[in-house]
Amino acid sequence: RAGELEYQINASPIVTGQTVAGIVLLIFDITEKQSAEQMRREFTANVSHELKTPLHSIPGYAELLKEGLVKPEDIAAFSERIWLEAQRMIALVGDIISLSHLDEGTGDVKQENVDLYELAESMVQRLKPKAEAAGILPDVRMNPILLKPTTDMGSQVIVDGTVRGTMKAAEYYRRKPEFLPAVLEAYRSLAEEYDIIVIEGAGSPAEINLKKDDFVNMGLARLVDAPVLLVGDIDRGGVFAQLYGTVALLEADERSRVKGVVVNKFRGDRTILEPGLAQLEELCGVPVAGVLPYLHVDIDDEDSLSGRFSRDTAAKLVDIAVIRLPRISNFTDLGPFERYENVSVRYVTSVRELGAPDCIVLPGTKSTIGDLLWLRQSGLEAAVKQAASRGTLLVGICGGYQMLGREIADPEGAEAAPGTRVAGMGLLEMDTVFQEEKVQTQTRGVFNPVEGLLAPLSGMAYEGYEIHMGRSGEVRPALAGRGNVYGTYIHGVFDAPGVADAVLAALCEKKGADVSELGSFDVEAYRERQYDLLADAVRENLDMELVYRILNG
Repeated sequence: RAGELEYQINASPIVTGQTVAGIVLLIFDITEKQSAEQMRREFTANVSHELKTPLHSIPGYAELLKEGLVKPEDIAAFSERIWLEAQRMIALVGDIISLSHLDEGTGDVKQENVDLYELAESMVQRLKPKAEAAGILPDVRMNPILLKPTTDMGSQVIVDGTVRGTMKAAEYYRRKPEFLPAVLEAYRSLAEEYDIIVIEGAGSPAEINLKKDDFVNMGLARLVDAPVLLVGDIDRGGVFAQLYGTVALLEADERSRVKGVVVNKFRGDRTILEPGLAQLEELCGVPVAGVLPYLHVDIDDEDSLSGRFSRDTAAKLVDIAVIRLPRISNFTDLGPFERYENVSVRYVTSVRELGAPDCIVLPGTKSTIGDLLWLRQSGLEAAVKQAASRGTLLVGICGGYQMLGREIADPEGAEAAPGTRVAGMGLLEMDTVFQEEKVQTQTRGVFNPVEGLLAPLSGMAYEGYEIHMGRSGEVRPALAGRGNVYGTYIHGVFDAPGVADAVLAALCEKKGADVSELGSFDVEAYRERQYDLLADAVRENLDMELVYRILNG
């Protein structure tokens, strides 16, 4: 290679008798040939990817029809989808044949007028999601089925953002097949927009008692023909048994989908692990794709996996007590306060733990009525009301906001038994009625004039999202209340720049503390740094060449 040019050199010796008298060098400029070969390879890879979507979708829809899992009224729509995917595949194959004729010089080039502006605009629209991939907005298709536990035995089943009812495990597993089309449709539509889809499994792929109707782990991998990376958590112990045991319990066709294994949360010297990794590769028949280190990054946890609750946090300059409801959800709403060195955010479950904080938060919950009754029976309701009467700042978020009102009613049985009515805490002038249809919306704006302790929030910008089944009368302001008791339906309401600072400043002023001792904090910049730390560590410790080979099939 010389600069951007590539040459091929063939050397042949000139032999006279037994003596090499000279050498013949043939130098060929193969730059254009190599460029063409590279274009062919890239074209083949792109076409292979484009063909995958219809090739995966058609068998998936056909299998649903074959197994009788499609309602009669939906058969026409499924047949049309199969026809459309087949037409797409025929068009792609036709393009490949035409291009091959052009490559051989045997095809005619058909010319036509093209609106370059329209073409460029359409490409911008298509590529925009990819350009924004590092910060795309959540989409209901990314979680087509959501199970929201409401009791120890039952969960609210939400499909494509629509509540299908509260079900016990047996009923949910019996009805799972009717939810499968929504999962496949979500995958298909995402596949039309994105080059790569990461499918995160749930639980273990080797739960042999639940395998029959699985479409979360290996079942979905089979339906969409996806390769699998198996990840084991060494921090929990027994990672070699986890990984090999899982592979051994898989059926033959499932094992063929596993292309590599990954060890996660490793602490220490990797060389000590190497002999075990070599044996693991031999036993599993696939390479170890990486060993990811245990990282101390601050990224929002899943509700059921949070380590926030086990923190032993002593009261600091500003002390915030969050009532740890039995079915707490969206507790990351308090994240902006946790990063300040002199602010404590404590999760409490008893009157004794509550103490005398500067602020009490009633957080979101998956079961408002059930958790309100728990709050009442535990004695915490009386303690919280007493603290509020002494002037302690009290903030309710979503379900916690509903608890602060006069009454909560569930006439349709959306959350509790039909006709249930319970008295609220009576601290805000509002009543809440549950309905089957869930409010799901992203919201932004500025706070209306706020009275009382949090008056400094007036006119400040906020943004977040709402997801709740209760309606509390007329349109409510972003922050309702006055004095020292407030409520909001907006999750993430404290995330916007300056909002958490204003709340903390008000608390410092109330108690005569110096707000400068808290320091300042940029939530968005901090969050991006945490994601960057995680991304850098994953890229450094995964065999990315292997991952790309797996993706390209």
